Amino acid sequence: MAPNPVVPVQQAPTVPRYGLMPVHGYDIASAVVLHMLNGGDSQGLQARGLGPGEPVPYGVQPVLVAPSTVFGTVQVETIVRGWPTSTVPKPWLVVVADVPAKPAAAARYRLRALGGRLAGTAYLPYLPALRSVERAEDALADAAVARAAVRLRTQLEGN
Repeated sequence: MAPNPVVPVQQAPTVPRYGLMPVHGYDIASAVVLHMLNGGDSQGLQARGLGPGEPVPYGVQPVLVAPSTVFGTVQVETIVRGWPTSTVPKPWLVVVADVPAKPAAAARYRLRALGGRLAGTAYLPYLPALRSVERAEDALADAAVARAAVRLRTQLEGN
């Protein structure tokens, strides 16, 4: 039997699991976090970057990505204070270390204070490989970045 040309064949749209929102601009750290969340397990699109002002699609978990600087945490605070909790789920926050040390005291204080407004906070260590790669995909070949990716996915998935 020939398919009916009047009735279109519907394909299920691919909805990502995570919507990535860099709070300090799209840089190598944000690009690598996007690839970390996508993983290499051939499950298809797991994360998609959201542009400035773009709404979070229904069913997508928002993920904010920020550097561990005081400036980065101020940006997060500004976003989270205006977060529409009645229509959008609380966001996860991924804090990317910008140096091989813990964040400044003011940044740590802000992150603790914002904890109740977030679904959770994940910390990525300082990853020197991010300074020398040309493409985000190349960073995942580094052993430290690969380990950090596994820890990040495990934490966000609650395992």
